[in-house]
Amino acid sequence: MRDALYLDMVRSQFDAALDMLEECLRKCPPAQWHAKVAKYEFWLVAYHTLYCTDLYTAKDEAAWCTHPRFHPAGKSDVTDEYPSREFSKRELLAYLKLVRERLHASLQAETPRSLAGPCGFSWVPVTRAELPLYSMRHVQHHTGQLGAVLRRAKVKTKWAKAG
Repeated sequence: MRDALYLDMVRSQFDAALDMLEECLRKCPPAQWHAKVAKYEFWLVAYHTLYCTDLYTAKDEAAWCTHPRFHPAGKSDVTDEYPSREFSKRELLAYLKLVRERLHASLQAETPRSLAGPCGFSWVPVTRAELPLYSMRHVQHHTGQLGAVLRRAKVKTKWAKAG
């Protein structure tokens, strides 16, 4: 029961974090799509956030599969500094939908034993139980950056309490 409660709380809060990212994507005016977020453009920060979230839904780094629609150049779209092409708002919203589905499936597949084990990513020294929290913080970090760009452009975004 404790593991089910934990997974339900993680899903709810992760959905809320993704809802806030989605809000930033939906409300981004065309003039801000290429706005700088530190070194990178708005759309690229959103893409980076999505592919990292997508990656961490896999059992381990070897199990993660690219999607031809969102990684037309395969893994080089995520291992190189820049993907092979720019992605539109509509494409990133579709990618967000896929990432959310993969997240839900990943959480559903966890067991007490898997949650206690290593996360499967050599550069992230945490358990499977902690990995979604690590990933969620990454989403929140970049969503905050995107939201700041929008606020400077006088675009208001909403806080999501739970997903």
